[in-house]
Formats: sequence, structure tokens, C-alpha cells
Amino acid sequence: MEAITANQAKVHFGSVLLKVQDQAVQINKNGKPVAVMMSMADYETMEALKLHFLQQRVQQAKNEITNGQLTDGNDFFTALENGQYDG
Repeated sequence: MEAITANQAKVHFGSVLLKVQDQAVQINKNGKPVAVMMSMADYETMEALKLHFLQQRVQQAKNEITNGQLTDGNDFFTALENGQYDG
């Protein structure tokens, strides 16, 4: 990923917009990364992957609940407060 300064991004905004169609561009300010510019297509792909991952995790949790492999958080903390796990 190419890195440019915030000033370069401002001065060359049009060319940066063209560049991000091929690859993401990191924007640095005072030598530190502060942002990434990417194409809308890449952003939509990333968001779809995040949603897919979350949906898989929800389904996995549901399966674990159904199979008795997952403990309810409230039940766990109640048991913890009552000393059930004290050694």
C-alpha cells in the first residue's frame, strides 16, 4: 500500500482518487497513519466480508447454545458472584 502525506492527498486529490481504484492509499499526518482511502468496490467487499463473518459467528453461537456448549453470560456472572468457581 502506498503512503502519502495529508498535504499530498489534498494537493493531488484527483490523482489520488484515480490511484485508489487500483489499490488503497494510506494517508499520514505528522508522520503517523491517520486514514486509508480505497475504492468504493473494495469498501463494499470489505463490509460484505465483515457481515458474513458476523453472521457465521452468530450461527456458531446459536449452535453452541443448542448443543449445550455455551454458557449464558448472566448465569456465569451470577455463579461467579456466588463463589461457585472459588477454589
